Amino acid sequence: MKKLSQKQLDKLWGEDGPYSEADLSIQTRILDDRVSRVFINVEVKINPFTFEFIKKHRDKFKDNQIIQQLLDHSEYHGQSMGYVSCAFEDEFVGNEIMEKAQQHLDYARKTIILMHEFVMDYLEISKIPKV
Repeated sequence: MKKLSQKQLDKLWGEDGPYSEADLSIQTRILDDRVSRVFINVEVKINPFTFEFIKKHRDKFKDNQIIQQLLDHSEYHGQSMGYVSCAFEDEFVGNEIMEKAQQHLDYARKTIILMHEFVMDYLEISKIPKV
């Protein structure tokens, strides 16, 4: 692994490599004394090192629309939350919405893994063997 400063290591979030999150959540909106609507959300939280490194090398991902959109529409929420972006949000009105949310969660997972692999290659971090 290439030598990084403690600050850079902290920005990776993981002990031995990059760590990020993709969350699927159900949001219940309550108005007065009743449930008004229910939403399904997919949100990503990218560690600061990965996001900033990918942004610096965004030309390598010029054909990847998901990464380009992620770079353009994420907000920095501090060291502990990293770069946050909403990957999907829709009102839950039927199972097809949950299926769409699952698809977007899968896209988010694959995108984060692609970003992590790029960082890991640069930092010369070996990949964890798949079981």
